[in-house]
Amino acid sequence: MQLKAIAVTAAVLVLSASAAHAALFSVNATLKGSDEVPPNTTTGNGTVSATLDTATKSFSYSVRYSGLTGPAKAAHFHGPAAPGANAPPVISITNLTSPISGATTLTDAQIADLKAGRWYFNVHTAAHPSGEIRGQLKVTPK
Repeated sequence: MQLKAIAVTAAVLVLSASAAHAALFSVNATLKGSDEVPPNTTTGNGTVSATLDTATKSFSYSVRYSGLTGPAKAAHFHGPAAPGANAPPVISITNLTSPISGATTLTDAQIADLKAGRWYFNVHTAAHPSGEIRGQLKVTPK
């Protein structure tokens, strides 16, 4: 009987520990040309506001931008990359009209890179095909 009680208690502790690591996070970035690689002098700007739920692995985002040199030709979340470095797209955006919103499910590796600050978002235009505005994503607990 005592062995069964110990096993149940251990299971509850393991489940509680897992739940404690699941959390909601705010993800934000300011988009500007000076953060592009290489930097540029565009007057375009924007913001990314997102939520990461580590329990469901859900990533919901909203992006607003304005003042670009022309229409957006592409936009992506990229990673893993530190500030000043480039990386391939992780999430490609199909509706480029600001404001952009969407949601997707991330892998554990993507969540780890995002939480470590190794993701960025950028918007590409004809005048700046490698990216006109960019912002490194910052993750903070909600």
